[in-house]
Amino acid sequence: MPKVDNSGDFIFWFAEEISMKILTNLDDPSDVVRVSSVSKLWRQFVIEHDICKQLCLKKFPEISGAVELNNLIEPVDIGLRNGTEFELLKRNHKIFSFLAKALSPVITNDCLSTAISASSTDNYPTESIVHTLQPGDRNQNVASYWSSSGQHEPSVPETLLYELVTKMCLVSEIHVQPFQAYFQHRYPIYSCKAVRFKMGHLRNLGESDTDFSDNESEDHTLLDDRFVWTYISPEFPMVQVCFNTLII
Repeated sequence: MPKVDNSGDFIFWFAEEISMKILTNLDDPSDVVRVSSVSKLWRQFVIEHDICKQLCLKKFPEISGAVELNNLIEPVDIGLRNGTEFELLKRNHKIFSFLAKALSPVITNDCLSTAISASSTDNYPTESIVHTLQPGDRNQNVASYWSSSGQHEPSVPETLLYELVTKMCLVSEIHVQPFQAYFQHRYPIYSCKAVRFKMGHLRNLGESDTDFSDNESEDHTLLDDRFVWTYISPEFPMVQVCFNTLII
């Protein structure tokens, strides 16, 4: 086997701390994947020092306590492999390379791309769910809000269904803005008693979210049969107060 010439390779010549300093200062975790393809030496160095993981967590610190590694990539067969520690590091490298690639394009403060459907709508389409994507309570001087048709039983929940901007999103905050009816006496606030958030994906990956429609014909009680919920939040009570009032 011919001898590999590493004479021009800074990883070969520099101290380990200096090489680490250079590589961990890359701006994009995806660059580490390209770096590791330069040579076998670079790939081994990147994997052994978990550089891809370090950069990914540096750019997206929110995922440090939320990533379930065992569910992302097939586990290593410890009993059938040599160098188990390095195999585990390779697995980490693969996982965080995938996360970096999936999350990097999402540079936006709004993860919602489409308002798909509501469990009910009072006056369609003037009070449709599509208005909930507007940042304010007016759109071209017209009131912009969603209103349900209401229920005789207060405990019956209403459901709003949205599509995210990409297949994988990092959601760190959720803002809910109750509508304040500026056109009614005393500007009443119409808000739900509490909210709960579910995130997940369709059970049938070949099915499209757009199979749902924004009308009252869709039975939202069947959503659990069509979706796998990977996250369900606690129930958060809504404060019936408007915080944008001017205080003098």
